[in-house]
Amino acid sequence: MQNKILIVDDNTDLLTVLRLGFSKNGFVVRTADNGADALKKVRSFAPDLILLDLIMPEMDGFAVCECLKKNHDTADIPIVVLSGLSSQLSRFAGLESGADEYLTKPFNFSEILDRVKGVLEHSAASRPTAATAAA
Repeated sequence: MQNKILIVDDNTDLLTVLRLGFSKNGFVVRTADNGADALKKVRSFAPDLILLDLIMPEMDGFAVCECLKKNHDTADIPIVVLSGLSSQLSRFAGLESGADEYLTKPFNFSEILDRVKGVLEHSAASRPTAATAAA
């Protein structure tokens, strides 16, 4: 089964690069260029992971993250922040808002791919199986 990823960033060139990179690595990819659109696409696409920028129009990534983590239906979707904000304070705020990982721009795509795969593996390992859920 292919993993589904939603990439959210207001930079269309970056969205294209990331979409192509993840598609070439077997992911089913959807994109959104603002936070409000991201929330709509989460409901219709049901991604396995969200790669999220923080500074965007309409609704920033912090608000998107908090909204998703407060909703029972989306709280378990792993979120990897990819932001130009590189200070310790920004990193802390991103993780406090619910992100599972925080990466900064500029970036190396293979590092992002490795981190995304790692977060997905950790997420899958921590989900209860049907047997443990029934017990």
